[in-house]
Amino acid sequence: MADKVQFDLVSPEKLLFSAEVETVVVPGAEGDFAVLPDHAPFISLLRAGVVEVQAGGKTVNRLFVRSGFAQVTPDGLTILAEEAIDLASASKADLAAKLKDAEADLAAAADDQQRTRAEMEIAAIREVLEAA
Repeated sequence: MADKVQFDLVSPEKLLFSAEVETVVVPGAEGDFAVLPDHAPFISLLRAGVVEVQAGGKTVNRLFVRSGFAQVTPDGLTILAEEAIDLASASKADLAAKLKDAEADLAAAADDQQRTRAEMEIAAIREVLEAA
């Protein structure tokens, strides 16, 4: 029995995290689930939330994901996320500035499509701020 699981988190921009870890708690679409070594293979959709990497019974890394999917195989866990942010390096000041810009975009929206896009961006930024 293996004592670690390979975990890779990939966003469209880059590989955000890659390491052998003890446990990963994932925000699945149907609820949170933990991936441990020798986990049964499966695929799950993700909801917006925090992925927690654990070691020694404690959370050692927190990564925010906004949708995507997780695949567990005999080789480990791979998360492909629409957007992913390492919360340890997230700047609340930068996020607050992004929120202000998105709110300005909403106020200046000329049609429903622009308004909807701005509202979705505001919601996503607020989720990251809450997680951070």
